[in-house]
Amino acid sequence: MTRDPFALRDLLGPDAAFCRRAITGEHGVSLPPFTDHHVHLHLIDETSLAAGGIAAVLDLGGDPLALAQRDPHGIPRVAYAGAFLTAPGGYPSERSWAPPAVVREITDPSAHPGVAGGAATAVDEQASFGASVIKVALNSTTGPVPDAATLAAVIATAHERGLPVVAHAEGEGMPRLAADAGVDAFAHTPFSGIVDRAVIVRAVATGQVWISTLAIHDDPAAADAARANLAAFAAAGGRVLYGTDLGNGQRPVGVVPEEIAELDSAGVRGVALITAMADPWPAAAPPSGVSTFIAGDPPTDLDDVAEWLRGATVVPTEELIHDER
Repeated sequence: MTRDPFALRDLLGPDAAFCRRAITGEHGVSLPPFTDHHVHLHLIDETSLAAGGIAAVLDLGGDPLALAQRDPHGIPRVAYAGAFLTAPGGYPSERSWAPPAVVREITDPSAHPGVAGGAATAVDEQASFGASVIKVALNSTTGPVPDAATLAAVIATAHERGLPVVAHAEGEGMPRLAADAGVDAFAHTPFSGIVDRAVIVRAVATGQVWISTLAIHDDPAAADAARANLAAFAAAGGRVLYGTDLGNGQRPVGVVPEEIAELDSAGVRGVALITAMADPWPAAAPPSGVSTFIAGDPPTDLDDVAEWLRGATVVPTEELIHDER
């Protein structure tokens, strides 16, 4: 095929380039490194992430001590929330996949540090272990959720520490509650019904980010609602992040083709899709020294991009030689 770098960048973004691997001689395309913005490392075999095309992850619920003990320079690069912050008896304290180490039940809405069971204390603990974000559970379908005072204290303390707050918002009215409180990100595209247009407009205006996780739903109604909500958010100019909730169900460790296909069907296609996958949030920059490589010819049509990305792998950038003849 004709190697047209301008057509390639129109389809896949300004950082897409034809290249070959110096070691293997394979020709293909290089892209920026990809981040999965929603994983649970204690539930997966992370050793397959890089081979499967994922260079960085955001762990949104794990043991803060174990996460703090990781090599900060390894691949995949790991940012994390530490433990879920929740109400006493709230999600996910009742789930078998969530051992006590990954949950902190807030019993006091105090914004003062050092209060036992306090909101500020829970945030400060995660921050002390190197958290890059704070995760709060607002799941009214399985139990209690933090009250308004507790949620406000969590968000205020996190923001004072320079940490964005990510909400798991599930159940009637939970996305609006989270938005009204000032959360910075949704761990899942809202799926408990159609989000009001006003909420979406405000989310875009305030710079809220939505992590996709469209492919996790077994309930067709939830899947349809999530897809429609993400389509509306993206169309309004919202910042969409690729995320899969790896560890939830049996899916490949690496790029998840079903998630990419769902994003594509929600209108996050081509350059927008690559942008969602390569966005380094909450980090300021992507992992250094590595790139995404996909062997063979690139797609020539938007409809083929999602399937083509199935072949992604992570390689050292120095191994790639640009070849744009």
